[in-house]
Amino acid sequence: MTNKKKFTEEDDDLLAELGIEVEIKQPKKYSNKEQRIIAGFEEIQQFVEEHGRLPRHGEDNDIFERLYAVRLDQIRKQEECRVLLADLDPQGLLAATNDTDLTVADDDELLAKLGITAEPESSIKNLRHVRSQAEKKAAEEIANRTVCEDFEKFRPLFESVQKELDAGLRETVRFHQDDGYTQTDIKENQFLIVGGQTAYVAKVGELLKITAGQADARLRVVYSNGTESNILLRSLIRAMYKDETSRFITDTDQGPLFSGDLADDDQQSGTVYVLRSKSNHPTIAANREVIHKIGVTGNDVKQRIANAKNDPTFLMAGVEIVATYQLANINRFKLEKILHKFLEPAKLQIEIKDRFGKPVTVREWFLVPVFVIDQMMEKVIDGTIKDYHYNPESASIER
Repeated sequence: MTNKKKFTEEDDDLLAELGIEVEIKQPKKYSNKEQRIIAGFEEIQQFVEEHGRLPRHGEDNDIFERLYAVRLDQIRKQEECRVLLADLDPQGLLAATNDTDLTVADDDELLAKLGITAEPESSIKNLRHVRSQAEKKAAEEIANRTVCEDFEKFRPLFESVQKELDAGLRETVRFHQDDGYTQTDIKENQFLIVGGQTAYVAKVGELLKITAGQADARLRVVYSNGTESNILLRSLIRAMYKDETSRFITDTDQGPLFSGDLADDDQQSGTVYVLRSKSNHPTIAANREVIHKIGVTGNDVKQRIANAKNDPTFLMAGVEIVATYQLANINRFKLEKILHKFLEPAKLQIEIKDRFGKPVTVREWFLVPVFVIDQMMEKVIDGTIKDYHYNPESASIER
């Protein structure tokens, strides 16, 4: 039988004679806000204990790690929090920072800073971003990347694709689950955008036999940040389904866009035209020789400009045709976009009034000499336009 001793009044008297005061500490009571701060800090402490480091910011990190990093920043900024947690910080996580007037953000506010929305019942462990085990597995395969040792071999490819995107020679096509994409849409030498990175499918391995009659393959995928992965083809497709920002990058025609003479089997699909205005507008009159409109039409150019004097697109004045270029087997809308993007630095900003007196800002007019336009068209014809840009300061096309 165990004897339990209790302090009696005699014990108190004896301790008093010895000069010892007995202080019975009452459990400290915390407000709801303080309890929330402490609980949040304990989750950070647990993370540090498990990983041996502080939580970090960055889109490549786990959502909870990013949340803890934001939360720790908020705690460090406030004296109230530092005082509250001073005796609860054996790991020394509270670093001295400049005080701010920010209030402690709750989990919803912290998630909002990360661009993430919680479920209506709002709990840090109950997020719409929390995925099924299958989704997590796919995401883990995407994230399981290693350094690409021979990345210098691929760097020029990524640089070239970016130039072609900037020039309008390539486009990005949004990846929708309901568009019917399958794993067969991922091919060798294809460029994609997934997880915020441009990805290049460098190799498609041998087909693997799996259940349900569907084939799979191991890919070598190189990313623009110098990493690579050997993700499964089906996992990559699944990851693209889940990533609302994923894109296919379209191919570009590496051959000439134009032909000087149309072959028998070529289809003339339009004309590039260069026009000069006869307007008396002061800006036009002072720079008439270097102000040109460049466009693409599927109709006869003369027919296109027949009503120029009544059309604000043509500055409400007659125009003269300076040059034309015939198109063969080409998407004229895409080509016009390429030309206008190339000359963007030289775009003329001018406002005129239409026939009803309403002010109109016209586009597709550029401060560019004719010889530059000729050079630009040569680059378009031989397919090298992506390697150049127009410098309006020197009125020259530079590599």
